[in-house]
Amino acid sequence: MSGTATSGGGDSRWALEAHGLGKKYRRGWALREETFRIPAGRVCGLVGPNGAGKSTLLGIAARLVEPTRGELRVFGRPVTDPSVLPRCAYLGQDKPLFKRFTVAETLRMGQELNPGWDRAAAERIVREGKLEPNARVGTLSGGQRTRVAFALAFGKRPDLLLLDEPMSDLDPLARDEIGSLLMSEVAERGTTVLMSSHMLSELEHMCDFLLVMADGRIRMAGDTDELVPMHTLVTGITEDGGLPESLGTHTVIDVRTAGRQFTALVRHEIPLDPTWQLAEPGLEEVLLGYLRHPEAPALLSPTAVPAHREEHVA
Repeated sequence: MSGTATSGGGDSRWALEAHGLGKKYRRGWALREETFRIPAGRVCGLVGPNGAGKSTLLGIAARLVEPTRGELRVFGRPVTDPSVLPRCAYLGQDKPLFKRFTVAETLRMGQELNPGWDRAAAERIVREGKLEPNARVGTLSGGQRTRVAFALAFGKRPDLLLLDEPMSDLDPLARDEIGSLLMSEVAERGTTVLMSSHMLSELEHMCDFLLVMADGRIRMAGDTDELVPMHTLVTGITEDGGLPESLGTHTVIDVRTAGRQFTALVRHEIPLDPTWQLAEPGLEEVLLGYLRHPEAPALLSPTAVPAHREEHVA
């Protein structure tokens, strides 16, 4: 994507840019008027517990859900702009496919519905999975159906691919196969991906950008290379059953204790006491810390914050 301004007043460097985006259902707010952005050309992991607002955000981006407040822009244009729809593909967890259709008929449907259909790419994805064109979708395994769904999504040649738990029902071998397929297609086309997943270990290997949600709010967002190094695992001895007083000058995200020993995930603003045992956490450890404690102060890297909100970066 080129970093040029669009006629809609946005900037095409950003695949998604939300300003005060909110969605309220009868039971309450699913998305609480959040402001953030995701750069184009990135693989963004969307992480959070059930009910955090992930599917609502994906639904708004896919034009399946209408926001209550605020605005969402896709490559600089309002999500409601007719020019946005052909640039996006959405794949939900249930992967709705016509079970009576054959694989070939399914791809033919994709071709009829999408003017910019890439027949060669769709057929290659199916062929590499050794799927018979005449096999009916209803007879395929979960991994095979997922491959057909990905063939439909990539055949559309989207600039933005929205994935809602696409591999949650697959066994480890099928997840590895489909994950490799996703990454190879993204690398070839430069597609932006926003992918909701509970598989934290997979996100560590696939994603270079993060959006962490809890209770309808963005708790952490930005480049993984920026976010993870801002945290340290501190191990030491408790004092009177609690953390050392000097640790109070830092933002403590998560604490685990074993006897008199504590291990704390700390977001450090100033150098840490060198007498403590210090270690660099992995992405999964950082994510788990924020998921366990959604009340922790939000952390948005400058990349994830639109210009007029930069003063609120943690």
